[in-house]
This record gives sequence, structure tokens and C-alpha cells, in this order.
Amino acid sequence: MRFAEKLAVDHRLVDAAFKAELREHFDEAEIVELCVMIGQYIALGRMLVVTGAHKAACEIYPTGD
Repeated sequence: MRFAEKLAVDHRLVDAAFKAELREHFDEAEIVELCVMIGQYIALGRMLVVTGAHKAACEIYPTGD
């Protein structure tokens, strides 16, 4: 979750210390896969907002708004 937050808010926060922490739990291929998956979901969320589709796709928005 911290990795996803850093990528979404400011990817420059993924510094050498954080990468070392990631490597304690994941190998390089897994880190790349996490990056790709996180990036896809960030992009999807942004696309939904830009197109206005987030209101239909997210239950926190009442329908008809």
C-alpha cells in the first residue's frame, strides 16, 4: 500500500531506501509487476474521473449526479 501511495502521489518518493525495503520482500520481477499493476489502476482511476465514468463505477457517488 505504501508503494502504491508513493507512485500515485509522487513517484520520486520511491528512493533508494524504500527500494531496499521492497527488495526485502520482493524480487526484481515482482517489483516490476507491482509497478505495472499499480500504474494500470492509477491510470484507470484517472481515466474514469476525466470521462466522468467514476460516478457510475464508484458506489460512493449517488447515481444521477
